[in-house]
Amino acid sequence: MIDKNLLAHLESFLTPERLQRFQEVLAQRTNYFTVATEDVYQLHNTSAVIRSCDVFGLQNIHIVEERNKKRIDREIAMGAQKWVKVNRYNQVTDCITRLKQDGYQIIATTPHNDACLLPDFNIDKPAAFFFGTEKAGLSDEVMQKADGFLKIPMAGFTESLNISVSAAIILQSVTSAIKRKEIDWRLTPEEQLETRMLWASNSIKSSEKIIEKYLRQIKTE
Repeated sequence: MIDKNLLAHLESFLTPERLQRFQEVLAQRTNYFTVATEDVYQLHNTSAVIRSCDVFGLQNIHIVEERNKKRIDREIAMGAQKWVKVNRYNQVTDCITRLKQDGYQIIATTPHNDACLLPDFNIDKPAAFFFGTEKAGLSDEVMQKADGFLKIPMAGFTESLNISVSAAIILQSVTSAIKRKEIDWRLTPEEQLETRMLWASNSIKSSEKIIEKYLRQIKTE
C-alpha cells in the first residue's frame, strides 16, 4: 500500500509541468498487457523492448535471466527504464507462475508453428507476450506452458524479425486494438499510485535520502 503522504511529499519536489506530464502519460498506461523476455543475449535488444513498452504504454516488463545476466543499456533505452517497472527473474518458471497468478494468459511469440496471426489475435483477455533469444527462440518450458502462440504476418523470404522490432509491432497492434473496444485497460487507482511513486522517485536526485529523512520525521512526531 502506497503512503499517500509520502507520495505528496516527493511530488512537491517536482515542477507543475512535470506533474502535468505524469498525469497525461498515466492516463494512457496499462497493465492489461505485459511483456516478458527470456535470456535475450543482445543487451540492446532488451533495452529497446523496454523503450517500446514505454512508448506504447505498458507499465511492466518481465526479464528472465537464467543464463544471460546483463545490465540495461541506458543509451538504447533512452531513459525508459525510469518509467517502466522492470521485474527480474532467475528462473522462467517463476516468471510464468507469477504472471498466471496475476491473471495473464501466456502468449509465446513464434514464427514456426500454427500460431495465431497478429491481426486475428483475441484481445478480450489480459496477455503476457513472451519473446525469446535471437537464435533459439523461446525455451521448451515456455512453449509447453503457453496458452497461445502468436506470429506477425510476413510476405518475404525472411522467417523472423529482430526481437525488438517484433515487440514494437505487436505492442502497437494490441494496444491500439484495446483502445477501440470497451475494455477496462487502464491502471487501477492503486496501480496509479504505485506508478506515481516510481516516477517521482526516479525523477528526483537523492530521492532515497529524502524518503529516509521523511520517515525519520514521521517516527519522531
